[in-house]
Amino acid sequence: MKIYTKTGDKGQTSLIGGTRVPKFHLRIETYGTVDELNSHIGLIRCQPIDPSYQSVLKEIQDRLFTIGSSLAADPERSKMKIPDLNDEDITFLENEMDAMNAQLPELKHFVLPGGNTIVSYCHIARCVCRRAERLTVELAENSFVDERVTVYLNRLSDYLFVLARKLNKDFGAAENIWIPRI
Repeated sequence: MKIYTKTGDKGQTSLIGGTRVPKFHLRIETYGTVDELNSHIGLIRCQPIDPSYQSVLKEIQDRLFTIGSSLAADPERSKMKIPDLNDEDITFLENEMDAMNAQLPELKHFVLPGGNTIVSYCHIARCVCRRAERLTVELAENSFVDERVTVYLNRLSDYLFVLARKLNKDFGAAENIWIPRI
């Protein structure tokens, strides 16, 4: 089977369910951004970090594929069974954040991205996650989107921020705090 189909050569693509839409359609932009986020998380997962973080990131990647499937489906035409995102998936992120936060100093300043390369990857992924969340909110204004998708992306961006802080601590790097000029 060839990987290329040539069906998108004129700027259209198909949603799950068969509906053809332009490649700049908000639904395509939304799940494309989730895919971009998944790639950034894959990059973080490949770094020399604790295997427990790698395991959590693998779980997150799996959930992002679930979200991508949901966003790629035409809510009015798709009869295909799409994997579910569950409330437990959101709770999982919250529990992971709580465990990391318990080991971190209280946050008293805004944190500038950086500290080391791996931490910077977390901040890039966090920013892409926020964009995916904004696009999902916009898509939900005009089309069905499971509200758990937006909540999950919101929690995931928070998780990536906390992970960045925790990795900074694990690597013995000082937090790059923002002290505004007055």
